[in-house]
Amino acid sequence: QVQLVESGGGLMQVGGSLRLSCAASGRTFSSYSMGWFRQAPGKEREFVAATRWGGFGTYYADYADSVKGRFTIFRDNTKNAVYLQMNSLKPDDTGVYYCAAKSGSVNYKSPASYDYWGPGTQVTVSS
Repeated sequence: QVQLVESGGGLMQVGGSLRLSCAASGRTFSSYSMGWFRQAPGKEREFVAATRWGGFGTYYADYADSVKGRFTIFRDNTKNAVYLQMNSLKPDDTGVYYCAAKSGSVNYKSPASYDYWGPGTQVTVSS
């Protein structure tokens, strides 16, 4: 079983920055795709970003259109960690952010395809 724990959430003003961290346990971390999702009250949990496993030690990053140019996902396999750097925050970025992990990269944008989830961390952007 893989366990994930997010950290770094909090309250930020419009235009500010936050960095979310996700610490993972599991010896197969290097072959996993890691994703960030968020969920606002009354809304569906949505894809934010992912760093997906491409085989042979390669990874590919992908982003939701709403965060492109503002958010950056990166991972450090030596630390079993994945990060989400969030810049130029908007009120619409408010929600609970979840770190997730899955084997391979199939259906990496779908929450249902992920096997492991962290408890989430709250991000609130005030206007």
